[in-house]
Amino acid sequence: MATTGKLITTDSSKLELISKEEAALVSKEIINVREEIRDCPYLEEALKVLPVKGYRSAIGSYWNAVVDDIRQKIMHRSLDLFNKEINPKKKIERYEDFQDYIIDNDLIDGAYKIGVLSWEGRKLMHQARETRNMFHGHPKSSDPGLLKVLNLISDCNKYVLSQEYPPSIIDISTYLAQMDSPDFSRNEIAVDQAFTDLPSVYKTELSNRFYTTYISDSISSDLRGNIEFCAPILWSSLTKDDKKQIGKRFDKEVVNGDQKKIDKAFKFIKLVKGMMYVNSATRKVIVEPLINELYDSLDDWDKESNLVKKILPLSRFIPDDLMQKFVIAITRTYVGYKGSSYQWSRKDFYSNGAAPRIKKMFQSFDSIGIDLFVNVVKTDLILRRRIKEEGQLDRLRILGNILFENEIASPESERFLEELCDEEKTEEFFTKTLPKLKKS
Repeated sequence: MATTGKLITTDSSKLELISKEEAALVSKEIINVREEIRDCPYLEEALKVLPVKGYRSAIGSYWNAVVDDIRQKIMHRSLDLFNKEINPKKKIERYEDFQDYIIDNDLIDGAYKIGVLSWEGRKLMHQARETRNMFHGHPKSSDPGLLKVLNLISDCNKYVLSQEYPPSIIDISTYLAQMDSPDFSRNEIAVDQAFTDLPSVYKTELSNRFYTTYISDSISSDLRGNIEFCAPILWSSLTKDDKKQIGKRFDKEVVNGDQKKIDKAFKFIKLVKGMMYVNSATRKVIVEPLINELYDSLDDWDKESNLVKKILPLSRFIPDDLMQKFVIAITRTYVGYKGSSYQWSRKDFYSNGAAPRIKKMFQSFDSIGIDLFVNVVKTDLILRRRIKEEGQLDRLRILGNILFENEIASPESERFLEELCDEEKTEEFFTKTLPKLKKS
């Protein structure tokens, strides 16, 4: 700070009340600010009074510089977010509103909440505020010494006046308006950065705006597609409470019974992989008709493919009372049957579209699901008849191997799976491992 150097080191009339050593300390501290604020009037005022030991005035002036800088940074960061966090008696819309409606205590807390100040910076600025209130706000207090002033200057410089402006935060309404355009850039890194910088209160609001907008009737294809791109990115940074809130909103949609909205909302939940935050009653309402239809559509390959595609996002959250029927349906579908065709050379028939998705379902089975599979193989008459054919037994073994390799089966189920998958013990598996079933 050129002006500072001259005031402290060259004008002997202004240095007569402080020593050279003290002047050197002041010079060393006072220059630790950003280049663009070195001509700040508040800092210049502090420099005028420091050489003549005007410590009270210096503290007040320096604190004014800090308050001004924090206000400017808040305006750059997001006035909207500051208002949401502080909830002032009057909405802050311009610089002058800070002077009329925001006390320093709330200014510091609000700056911290929206990312203008660090946690440590908040603590030390409250200390600096108390120093200012004591020595500048109360003239009858004891005289502050140079060390007190330098400590305040050092903290204010380190945590405020030397710090660059924080990144500005997206305005949600403006951002959604940008998304409602074919020109919106689907750059995953840029979108992730925009969301990462958002404080939690903004993330909560944006996630709800995404959900509300997505299920509405008045939404353009551009905006819908851009939400489909952005929502999963935002979801990954949401808190569990935010995700639960969206899950509860979906629960209410299902109860309300508007099928068009339910379909859109369900698509959103699948998009963000949020089914774990939906309650079990809602899951049952959605998945039970699909499981029943799949169970009744055996060997109708087109139906099987379509139904399995719909069930896959729900397969990790099947209610307990539907699991048995679910395991029967997908196991039968995957195994298929032996047949012949003039058109095709194959002898093993099954839904090509359903098969790879069913393998994914089996990969996420827990120990209960494995026990149910073992029970289905032992007891289901249709499946038992079909696996007498080599091709169908081989397909069943594919599923068995997936579960065996999960290494979470109970000891009894593990032994069964091992015997099922051992091709050298096929006869023993049928004659000793599988229980005999009564003919129906």
